[in-house]
Amino acid sequence: MIKNTVIAIATAAIILPAAAFAGDHNKIETTLNYSGPVETVTIAELLNDTSLFTEKKAIVEGTLIKQINADTFIFSDGTKEIQVEIDDDISMPSAINATTRLRLYGEYEGGNTPEIEVDRILIL
Repeated sequence: MIKNTVIAIATAAIILPAAAFAGDHNKIETTLNYSGPVETVTIAELLNDTSLFTEKKAIVEGTLIKQINADTFIFSDGTKEIQVEIDDDISMPSAINATTRLRLYGEYEGGNTPEIEVDRILIL
């Protein structure tokens, strides 16, 4: 019986710190909110290449002007419009509307319906 107690205590001593470390590891994540200059592209520049095989990183600035479904919107930079799909894991600290200026970071994909798959959003 004492042997079983010693084994249980030793096992707990090994497992509990590892579990605590694993839990803390997930809490360390922080988001970098850089607000300095970045190289943006216009929607018109993106739409110049609508090849089915086009995929490239893109940073655009403008507003979400219309919601199509839960994660798909129409985005405008003031001159042209493009469809954007926002990742499920993106959460905004406050509500946004059609006048909220945003900077979207994502990947542009050409094809029949060119779109930007958004990885990150910054409210300007």
